[in-house]
Order: sequence, then C-alpha cells, then structure tokens
Amino acid sequence: MFSSNFDLEGQFEDNKTIFYLLTPEEKAEVEKHQTLTYYKKNEYIFKEGDKPAGMQYLKEGKIKIFKEGVGGREQIIRMVKQNGLIGYRSLLADEMHNGTAVAIEESAIITIPPDILYNVLLRNHDFSLALMKDLARELGFSNQRTVSLTQKHIRGRLAESLLLLRNQYGFENDGMTLKVYLSREDIANLSNMTTSNAIRTLSTFAGEKVIAIDGRKIKILDLQQLQRISKLG
Repeated sequence: MFSSNFDLEGQFEDNKTIFYLLTPEEKAEVEKHQTLTYYKKNEYIFKEGDKPAGMQYLKEGKIKIFKEGVGGREQIIRMVKQNGLIGYRSLLADEMHNGTAVAIEESAIITIPPDILYNVLLRNHDFSLALMKDLARELGFSNQRTVSLTQKHIRGRLAESLLLLRNQYGFENDGMTLKVYLSREDIANLSNMTTSNAIRTLSTFAGEKVIAIDGRKIKILDLQQLQRISKLG
C-alpha cells in the first residue's frame, strides 16, 4: 500500500459523483489536500473501531464492508463499486468505524480530510443535500436488506444477493457473467448463511439452469427465474 498526491482533474467533472457540485474554488481546495492510496486485493482499508481518516471515494476497484458477529462470523453489509463513497457516515456521526472495509480487487481510494470536508459542507448547500440523500438511500437499502436477510429462506436470500451483485457491478461483455468474483465464503457472508449452505444452493441453482458456475465466475442464465426466487423468498 502506498499513498501519493494525485491530480483529480476531470474526476470532478463527472456528473456521476457528487463532486460535480463543487465550485471551482472548492475543487481546487480538495485537490490540494486529498490523497490517493492504492490497495491490493484482500488488503484492509479500515477496520472496525478505527478512527475515520476522512471521506473516502473509490476511484477504481471494488470493496466489501462487513461487521464481525458472534463467533467471529462476518456479515457483509455493503458492496461498494467505482465512484462509491465510504467512511463518511462514521465521520459525520463523530464515531469510530462500525465496520471493516476490504478491497476485493486492486483498488484506488481518494481520501478527503475531515476539516476540508466540513468546510465544503458548510458552504455548499447542494453538495450537503446530495450527501444527505446518499445517506438516506443507504439507510433505506439497509432497512430493506435487514428484513430480507432475516425473513427470506436460503434460496431467496442467495437469489437476492446475486441480483444485488448484478445491480451493483453489472455483467461482463457477454451480458450474463457477473462482473465481480467472490469466494463462496463471501457469497455466504453476503447472504447470511453458512458457506456449506451457499455452496449447496449455488449448485441447486446451477442444476435448475438458473445460473452457471465456473470457479468464482457466476453466469446468470435465467434472470427472470432468479428474480422470481428472490421475490418468493
């Protein structure tokens, strides 16, 4: 892992990120103080209990955020894609991180120091509102996932997780293969089940021709049926 100054020129012009709402002066201020850090696959970005270093923006890569439960079992609570924000909820709440973030592939993360973020939030109402909306969407998603992971049966939970990965990361060029490659343990931790149950259910889906499996690659063959399984729970 290493950190260096990085020129964000062009990044702030991307209207897919809330940084698009910054004024030219604010962009210059953030560019001056931000840092870029590269992480290898399986490297920790932060751990539960760490003090937030600032608001972090995933420039490239994919990240999982999980909490450790009873017996050390992990529960994945968020999957973050390119242009996603991490670390800011704990920062704004003035709390330590309540989860652990790990790169699931080589990733590059931009960190904006707390004082710079606070200055922008106080001055730029559009930026503040956009961040509030992002937090609100996350809360809504978290509430929905809590119900799904506690009330759906194993098949419904796994189907929903595969659909979540599809919605978050999309497909490879073939239009069927999920553009993220997770271990069976990660799929289980995302679906609130044991690894053995995840393996068995994936095999069942494959036998039903809903998906095809090639190592860590998962191809969705019947999207409508997967959606139906998820809905039925």
